[in-house]
Amino acid sequence: MTDKVQPTSRSAYSRFKTVATRWNDNDVYGHVNNVVYFEFFDTAINEFLIANGVLDLARSDTVGLVVDNRCTYFSSIKFPDEVHVGIAITRLGNSSVEYEVGVFKNEEQVCSALGRFVHVYVDRSTGRSTTIPSEVRRVLSQIVRK
Repeated sequence: MTDKVQPTSRSAYSRFKTVATRWNDNDVYGHVNNVVYFEFFDTAINEFLIANGVLDLARSDTVGLVVDNRCTYFSSIKFPDEVHVGIAITRLGNSSVEYEVGVFKNEEQVCSALGRFVHVYVDRSTGRSTTIPSEVRRVLSQIVRK
């Protein structure tokens, strides 16, 4: 049996992406629908890679594909809340990387949701798993949790 997942604090992350919620993010229950959290994860991680020059959506020969993701929810977020998405790497392998993603509502110090997001790097032309390129590894190493 695994231990119960606990919420993290902002201090657990060194990189953040701020995302404004949208009216259509809310579901019929009045809070951000669960699928939107995975959009938060994808946006924060890929923006980090793009901003650091190691992902070009149209031209990169090697790309990270999502092979596993999950989310544990602790408290609701709703429009018009502002979301701060913290990212850290918990495992950096030969061809894969595991991110931990904390989703924070407005200025709250404890996350509203905690995600796991795994990329496996593949050669875009063959679709086969490949070693993470050295430049990508250098950038990812910046946010590995020690």
